[in-house]
Amino acid sequence: TDLKVTGIDFLKSENCRQHHTDAYNIKNLVVRRGQPFQLQLTFSRELKAADKLALRFGIGEKPMKNRGTLMSLNPRREQDVGGWQISVVKNSGKECLLSVTSSPSAPVGIYTLNVKTGTNIYKPENNAVYLLFNPWCEADVVFLDDDAQRKEYVLNDTGYIYVGSAYNIYNRPWNFGQFEEFVLDACMYLLDKSNLNLSARRDPVPVSRAMSALVNANDDNGVLLGNWSGNYSKGTSPMDWIGSIAILQKYYKTKKPVLYGQCWVFAGVLTTVMRCLGIPSRCVSNFNSAHDTEENLRVDIYLNEFGEKLDSISLDSVWNFHVWNDVWMKRADLPSGFDGWQAIDSTPQEQSQGTFQCGPCPLKAIKDGDVYLPFDSKFVYAEVNADKVYWVVKKVNGKDKYIKISTETRGIGVNISTKAVGQNKREDITMEYKFPEGSEEERKSMQRASTFIRPSTMVPRARFASALPMENADFRPGVLRETVSKTGLQLEITNKNALYPGNPLELAITVKTSTPGSWTINLAGSCQLQSYTGKIEANLGYVKETIKLEGRSETQIPLKIAADAYMGTLSSVEDEVFIRVTAIAEVQGINDKLTKETTMSFEYPPITVQMPEMAKLNQEFSCAFIFKNKLNVPLDNCKLRVEGLGIFKLSTFDQGDVKPGRIMKSEIICTPTRVGEKKIVAKLTSTQIKAISVEKAITI
Repeated sequence: TDLKVTGIDFLKSENCRQHHTDAYNIKNLVVRRGQPFQLQLTFSRELKAADKLALRFGIGEKPMKNRGTLMSLNPRREQDVGGWQISVVKNSGKECLLSVTSSPSAPVGIYTLNVKTGTNIYKPENNAVYLLFNPWCEADVVFLDDDAQRKEYVLNDTGYIYVGSAYNIYNRPWNFGQFEEFVLDACMYLLDKSNLNLSARRDPVPVSRAMSALVNANDDNGVLLGNWSGNYSKGTSPMDWIGSIAILQKYYKTKKPVLYGQCWVFAGVLTTVMRCLGIPSRCVSNFNSAHDTEENLRVDIYLNEFGEKLDSISLDSVWNFHVWNDVWMKRADLPSGFDGWQAIDSTPQEQSQGTFQCGPCPLKAIKDGDVYLPFDSKFVYAEVNADKVYWVVKKVNGKDKYIKISTETRGIGVNISTKAVGQNKREDITMEYKFPEGSEEERKSMQRASTFIRPSTMVPRARFASALPMENADFRPGVLRETVSKTGLQLEITNKNALYPGNPLELAITVKTSTPGSWTINLAGSCQLQSYTGKIEANLGYVKETIKLEGRSETQIPLKIAADAYMGTLSSVEDEVFIRVTAIAEVQGINDKLTKETTMSFEYPPITVQMPEMAKLNQEFSCAFIFKNKLNVPLDNCKLRVEGLGIFKLSTFDQGDVKPGRIMKSEIICTPTRVGEKKIVAKLTSTQIKAISVEKAITI
């Protein structure tokens, strides 16, 4: 009688455990390439030596053997088909246990399996097998030889994205959720949509580059539409998201871009996609990030005589922070030495090869100044290494005159941050991107980079300045130098008490001199509100004074802003805003000028979470979120969003208006569906305050 297959057991629980894929919420078998998995076949009769048997794994629209997209594996022949192997582990009675190992360089994606015996073809149900990159396999180009790092960068489905400002960094908890329902399918849909040919799908370089393009909606109806306008009424404000899951699920369901994202949302979603596909990935926050520098490594900042930054003139900007991703892989396409972390960025800023995509770019190339290497290394290099040049714009005979005040070479690309491996804390990775500021290696790297990048001549790059003759413009190209002071002039900006919304902002500018002599100093200091991209939202006030200092001495000038001056802007702008203070000091009689700027964040009362430290699988427990409005202004239109992976889906509580001193409490009854250490994340948003986040861990 003919041999027929009557059933296949994909041995899912055993295979998925060994392949570190047991967390994926999907019926199908999910395995990683280059690693054996087992299948149990049941036949209509005992398998004999003369029987023909082939397991056929096909990928793509029309799988074909000669294209390498159909693997026909015959355990009798034991040969290697395109790097795939098959063998009989055990044959007893009508059952046969087979072991299959895919090639460590097989295309990643969904394979369909059918079994051919003679002329019979058996198609099992759920016959789609998902094949992923394998950081546990030495022969895979994404191999990562550190178990703690694999747990963090591939398997951790929660984490933090670091935001704020350079010297006031805080974490935003983020649920990556790469194992949640439909997320793997959304990633597979993106792979299909990328139009990468199947051989490009073997290689994490084109895959990560394609995903950096597809996570933004700019060219290809990708996942997220960016919006920095401050008006998000047609969608979800970028501030409201607490994870990638809702975004990817909605995108997979509608196949239309989800509204709206800003950089940390793009980076959070791209981390999810990379980890889901098996490419080790981390979110990277760069503080004081230079943008639109036209690759000349310089950002020009224009101030009026009160020290207020003028946005309308400038072509370039410094973002408080910008978030992108690092992915781990070997770079067979480059000379040796550039394996390891590569930067990719899905925030749409500049087109690369005609598409809004960025990377992968080796961190080593950025650090060493090898900015000719693909992809987009000049762009990333500028983000972490540009110089800042300050100009004051003064009216002279009714015409604008641009006067260069100072150059700062150390302010850009500081405190580059990611979540530490295996710990809930920040790790500073600046040294992976650059040598210590002022070191010999840093100078060499800078000189190397500036041979590939147009050098910056000291002409202001303003929208209206190009036709003007420049006084004291310095046309010498090359590496800019930090401004050195003759009087030992120093400026410090501080706040005297906590910056709570609804309270006056009590700020101070300290002016110091340190060389002998008596100095008369013109000081201007201003306070503005700006969004994280450096866009000025409001001018709040300024001081202008002339002060006298003798030798080594200092004086403090207060700058106080009443609450009414800024509360209107806090309520009307839908973005989180920062307090920006800029000071300009000029010593009379000598050419000694200095600028200093700082950004500060408002401070908020906390949310507290009440729940047990431990709970049991499938047994309900209650979780309460409590918030007391300790501010002296009401918080309008309060919404609390909560999500706990493996515990409960994203839920929103509308709390209405919370008056000063009032307490709001929300409670949710949860039934955990997965064991292990889990996190509950909550975020409160209101008209006045865009985001107060909290997270709490529980062991199930």
